[in-house]
Amino acid sequence: MTAGSRGDVAPYTGLGHALVRAGHEVTLVTHGGFAPLVAGSGVGFHPLPVDPRAELESSRGRALHRSASSGGKLLRVVAMARRLVGRMTDDLLTAARASDVLLLSSSLGPLGHAIAEGLSMPSMGVYLQPLAPTREFAPPVLGGGSWGTVGNRVAGHGVNRAVEHVFATAVPEVRSRLGLARTRPGTALRSREKYNWPVQHGFSPLIVPRPADWRPGLTVAGYWWPYDGDAQLPPELRDFLDSGPAPVFVGLGSATVPDPERLSAEIVRALRRAGLRGVIQRGWGGLEAAGDDVLGIGEVPHSALFPRMAAVVHHCGAGTTAAGLRAGVPAVPVPIQFDEGFWAARLVSLGVAPRAVPLRGLTADTLAAALVRATRDPAYAERAQALGARVRAEDGTAPVLAALDRLT
Repeated sequence: MTAGSRGDVAPYTGLGHALVRAGHEVTLVTHGGFAPLVAGSGVGFHPLPVDPRAELESSRGRALHRSASSGGKLLRVVAMARRLVGRMTDDLLTAARASDVLLLSSSLGPLGHAIAEGLSMPSMGVYLQPLAPTREFAPPVLGGGSWGTVGNRVAGHGVNRAVEHVFATAVPEVRSRLGLARTRPGTALRSREKYNWPVQHGFSPLIVPRPADWRPGLTVAGYWWPYDGDAQLPPELRDFLDSGPAPVFVGLGSATVPDPERLSAEIVRALRRAGLRGVIQRGWGGLEAAGDDVLGIGEVPHSALFPRMAAVVHHCGAGTTAAGLRAGVPAVPVPIQFDEGFWAARLVSLGVAPRAVPLRGLTADTLAAALVRATRDPAYAERAQALGARVRAEDGTAPVLAALDRLT
């Protein structure tokens, strides 16, 4: 069960496919618009209402851009999510009643856990970001970094309480419907911690090692690669790739931007100043490009495209960050909000990106300078290739299968 944008869904198609190959029957429960992602994977699909793209493009969604700080954005998104989550409850219950075990993303964790408790079902978290408080770094949804050992943990607990607040209405309603006793706010969170509710994390320990102060039950499993089947690139894109030197990919995934026309123009100017060709993905932000040296594209499998790039410029969503690492190519992070600053900082610290260029500070000059460093200094490519080989050698699904066996 998961909710959110494409990046909150795609990794579970690969995890689900691996579970199917291991003999399990798997259903992905998420927004109806993502049904095509499981085509051919053997994974079933149960649609949820709510169109996340429409919500981000609404006046409420665009209001996120008016918050300059990660904290301000988090407060806005919590308020928006709280209004939407109740619309998904009926379908979550229906899907749960047809299941034996619930695997829950962080975006639905508190509500899914209440459903599992009410139906006396085993459950497990399958998270794409490290959410448990730790002294080692500040909460990723606040941009990462460090506020000191005490500040990091305090902020982590604060973020977890904010997540619980999203479900402050939905969880009591579900508990009442399923005959569970009412609980005080925060009780469920403390219970999950007390009983070491298992959570598998779908990122590599090479990128984020397991914090030493995490409680038992929290495991860093490794990446879950989206199911791409026999991934093929469109003929027009293949022709463009074959017509010259390796280009640079630019894409902002499911992020929306205030002025896509201006941003697109800055990106094209940056590529040309750096002497590079570009493949620019429209994404939910609506980026556009035209010319002999740039090509605009829609959705294509990153697993097939990224290995052919000289570098990847992206918003540093967890999934796109993983795809770039897997491909073994340098990155230029353009973080926009939430955990993207955290992943951007990781790429820089690992030496596979020269610097982050936050969206608010992006100009043709700043992006061109970062692109020149990423593509002309061979050290970035060498480090990216070496790290990519190690990431590809990991099997992030094996710990999930082992944990599932323990649950059942």
